[in-house]
Amino acid sequence: MLKTLPRNEIDSPILSDAAMQRVLRYGTTESFHAGDVLVAQGESSERFFVVLEGWVRVEQSTRDGVYPITDHGKGEFFGELNSLSGRPCIASGRALTDGSAQFIERTELQNLMQNDNELGELFMRCLILRRIDVLTKYNGGAVVLGSLNSADTLRLRDFLMRNGYPHTFLNVEAEPEVQTTLDAFDVSLSDMPVLLYRGEDIFRNPTNEQVAEVLGFNQGVDFQDIRDVAIVGAGPAGLSAAVYSASEGLTTILVETKAPGGQAGSSSRIENYLGFPNGIAGLELASRAFDQAQKFGAEFLVANSAVNLCCHAIPFELCTSAGSKLRARSVVIATGANYRKLPLNDLSRFEGAGVYYGASTLEAQLCAGAEVVIVGGGNSAGQAAVFLAQSAHHVQVLVRGADLSSSMSRYLIRRIEEASNISVHPFTEVINLHGDASLERIELLDNRTGEHRWKETRHVYLMTGASPNTEWLNGCVAVDENGFVLTGNSLTQDHLDAFRWPLQRQPYFLETSTPGVFAVGDVRSGSVKRVASSVGEGSLAITYAHQVLAAQ
Repeated sequence: MLKTLPRNEIDSPILSDAAMQRVLRYGTTESFHAGDVLVAQGESSERFFVVLEGWVRVEQSTRDGVYPITDHGKGEFFGELNSLSGRPCIASGRALTDGSAQFIERTELQNLMQNDNELGELFMRCLILRRIDVLTKYNGGAVVLGSLNSADTLRLRDFLMRNGYPHTFLNVEAEPEVQTTLDAFDVSLSDMPVLLYRGEDIFRNPTNEQVAEVLGFNQGVDFQDIRDVAIVGAGPAGLSAAVYSASEGLTTILVETKAPGGQAGSSSRIENYLGFPNGIAGLELASRAFDQAQKFGAEFLVANSAVNLCCHAIPFELCTSAGSKLRARSVVIATGANYRKLPLNDLSRFEGAGVYYGASTLEAQLCAGAEVVIVGGGNSAGQAAVFLAQSAHHVQVLVRGADLSSSMSRYLIRRIEEASNISVHPFTEVINLHGDASLERIELLDNRTGEHRWKETRHVYLMTGASPNTEWLNGCVAVDENGFVLTGNSLTQDHLDAFRWPLQRQPYFLETSTPGVFAVGDVRSGSVKRVASSVGEGSLAITYAHQVLAAQ
């Protein structure tokens, strides 16, 4: 008698007969034999299936062997979040017995989930729960070997984590068995960090672009298609635009330099966002929006920066850092803003090795039990201080002005005042960094008295305002004196004349000096730098995009 693995009823429910009948309206029925691999790990997740008869085992290959995850029988379904994106499968489905299954192509699965509310909700919940389970228990075939003091190791781990890819991290300085792995693949410490994939392929200090290619993040993107909407930047504004655009039937692609979420994605907790009374981590909010956009059929191109926008003809042409070109009938600029860098000597040398621009879980692990310094007095700095105080020995907040009241929300100020291990230092600036392989101490200036002093610390978080990410636009749209994109009523007649505005109507509220090109969120001149307002602008831009597309 066949012995099957225990079933998790939460993420592996058995569909009712009525639900099965509705599933059979989509896809095709195919037979299989014992030993057949129905879906292979590492191959594109183009087919989702529901078992009709027989048993299928879900298993994952790692550097240590093949591990069973669960078994699916009649009425159960195979798949996780990659079933919506077409990215490579992180596990295989192998038949244990003869049987049959209903195979549903990715686009049909998206249609099913949109058309059948009950099944759509069930499938979406299970796909998310399965990804969470894989993230916590398995490694997706990816192992990162590196050092906690390496900026590139931090970059690689952050890229995988924020893109939701399960992996294992091995610290070369703390885990003796790592040396055995290094020796087996003829890897030296100078090659760190290393990505080991499926126990076979090894990549020495790979770029984010190389990792995205190896793991198939952008698999299935057709560069010949002309989309209705191309969105540049996957922060809250861009993700909101993607959800509303795709859900309203517009063909949509979103281009992102790193991973969904933008700066908000690295926030430890957003506590003033509507509908989340206990707050929500930026990464969780971004992941939910990403999954939601994929459910409606939006495409994503990650680890690709926009380097040029050709806006003189429709369709617009968007050139990326990978050398690819995307065409779309409308464009939404949602590239946000970058943290402003202080004019410090050797700053680049210490970035990721003592100097950080975000306070995510990874950075918090690095400074556990240590003293940390946060430079800045805005909400991002306040959220970082409260979050890091949970694990750090002490948090020192440095502000150029007299206090936090002019730039930080009151609820965060109260949290800081009530925390016994957070101190605020007014009229204080960082003017110098020092260290060998990593940061060791900083020089401080009292801007009232001119007094200089050195402070020992290995962890500094710079959160000192932002500058717009608009260099790639190359004069395609009008910007203000600080480089933020002008839209709607902010555009004067002189702006419109300079950019040869061709229409009788005036630009819509979020429209730039080029018809059909919109700007939303932090990159827009005059925008309110809040998550909620960015989400609202992203959705509103699609309303205007519909009107532009209808008139083309």
